[in-house]
Amino acid sequence: MAEQTAVAQLAAAMGDEPAPIYQRVKQAIISQIREGHWKANQRVPSESELVNELGVSRMTINRALRELTSEGFLVRMQGVGTFVAEMKGYTAMLEVHNIADEIAQRGHRHSCKVLSIGQMKADPEQAAVLGLSTGQTLYHSLIVHYENDMPVQLEDRLVNPLVAPDYLSQDYHQLTPYTYLMRVAPLTAGEHIVEAVLPDLRQRKHLALDEHEPCLLIRRQTWSDNKIVTYARLLYPGSRYKLLGRFRGHG
Repeated sequence: MAEQTAVAQLAAAMGDEPAPIYQRVKQAIISQIREGHWKANQRVPSESELVNELGVSRMTINRALRELTSEGFLVRMQGVGTFVAEMKGYTAMLEVHNIADEIAQRGHRHSCKVLSIGQMKADPEQAAVLGLSTGQTLYHSLIVHYENDMPVQLEDRLVNPLVAPDYLSQDYHQLTPYTYLMRVAPLTAGEHIVEAVLPDLRQRKHLALDEHEPCLLIRRQTWSDNKIVTYARLLYPGSRYKLLGRFRGHG
């Protein structure tokens, strides 16, 4: 019933302006969002429903929804549906923060899913980023973080067991890796590398992304005193997150 109402609202908002049909569909959807008729996180009608009710082609609807997603008005979750986007969350670019705290500050609910956690033997690349020897034991975890049940970060983390020996025994549904690591090895230095990437199939599945949707990747290495604590690859859907940095000038 709600989706039928949404389609009826959209049809009424389309009008008959002399513009390409996909543009009229886009503007009608934007109008519904800006006027508050379609709320953040509300599921929008499917392509089939829009095609049938609006009497336009699937290609037209697909183009409109695809462009609205790239422009940040909608979020498309593979296998789930298309939803009205919230204002993008942000993560601090020049600082290290707990993602659970960032989400709570926006008045939202954080949850996570631990995909894997365990120990492994360091290959040469992994050994280098943790300051270990090749073949030495390291800890690894792969966790998806959710904001109001929507995946917003895939955390792929390597941990130095000499600095955080109890890393594997923590319940990361109750606390984040950040919380534990800051407790046992307080941060004294960190390094960020930020880039735009296209996620692979596995990453798209974990973050419920459409094919070709870009992501922000932060590669983060942290130290406590002179010891490397952790090396993390933090992957954020580009349509759901942005980076924020603050600095002070002179004068």
